Amino acid sequence: MLTSQTSSAPSDAPSTALEAFRRGCVIPAHPLALDERRTLDERRQRALTRYYLDAGAGGLAVGVHTTQFAIHDPAVGLLSPVLELAAETARGSSREVVLIAGACGPTAQAVAEAELAASLGYHLVLLSPTPDLDEDQLIERARAVGEVLPVVGFYLQPAVGGRTLSRDYWTRLAALDSVAGIKVAPFDRYRTLDVLHGVVRAGRIGDLALYTGNDDHILADLITPHRVRVDGRSVQVEFVGGLLGQWAVWVHRAVELLADARAARHGDDVALRRLLSLDGHLTDANAAIFDAAHGFHGCIPGIHEILRRQGLLAGRWCLDPAEDLSPGQLAEIDRIWTAYPHLNDDEFVAANLDRWLA
Repeated sequence: MLTSQTSSAPSDAPSTALEAFRRGCVIPAHPLALDERRTLDERRQRALTRYYLDAGAGGLAVGVHTTQFAIHDPAVGLLSPVLELAAETARGSSREVVLIAGACGPTAQAVAEAELAASLGYHLVLLSPTPDLDEDQLIERARAVGEVLPVVGFYLQPAVGGRTLSRDYWTRLAALDSVAGIKVAPFDRYRTLDVLHGVVRAGRIGDLALYTGNDDHILADLITPHRVRVDGRSVQVEFVGGLLGQWAVWVHRAVELLADARAARHGDDVALRRLLSLDGHLTDANAAIFDAAHGFHGCIPGIHEILRRQGLLAGRWCLDPAEDLSPGQLAEIDRIWTAYPHLNDDEFVAANLDRWLA
């Protein structure tokens, strides 16, 4: 079980939250709400959190790529208030919410950010890769952070700051008792398989939760019972949920899709056929929102544009004034908005927006 830790790992993270994480849920990667001066819009930041919780999300990931990595810069000064806003708003929920804080940088920084998250009531740390450490050092960093809070490993695609990591690295990371899960987001089938093989080799199947972060392959990841052969054994591996930038939008629908995926994995052929028919639609929509045509340059503004159209955000503003939609991306978002109305949750948002913003 995920509640088992090494002797140096913390034991005070609520077991109910860790159990919910292990079972699997929808975890939006929380965006950053800014006003036209590019300062934190607390009202809309809270509204986003309320939206995710009312839509049925089981958790929140804050301080991650979608929240903009720049908030980890002490000069920006936003990491603590943004983490605190989400945690405080989530405490108003009638159910347990899995709180995951993103941590960045070298070991000392990552540990300090984990300590901040722990002090605010977070349950897990999503540990972003860094180019400044080799694989041995990354393992030691994960071990150090795991002494503060359970760790979620993160395979981030290189286009947005990630790096290629070996199959051996994932085996060694998964073998750490303090690693509770892995977000698999390389946007690459070969590298996704490296993680699956690593988890099997480490003997952590059923103990370590795998979350898809492959926004280009969401439904296929969730419905596939992966059969991994290691040392003559055939082991079934499944993604239990999604921790995704794509699930920062249309969350009410995402919760329904995850329920369908769970049913499909358990033999519901009608749900399976329904999801297979939607797989290409969701990937096409993601290509527009994430700006795949331009190397994901407009990924975060694309997410913001969807939330702006629904009234949750006032604009697309990012901390970096140069970060905006790419040429042609707005037209692509118009296209998918019209083509796939069955993917959005506009009616749900419209019915609740005033209450979330109050």
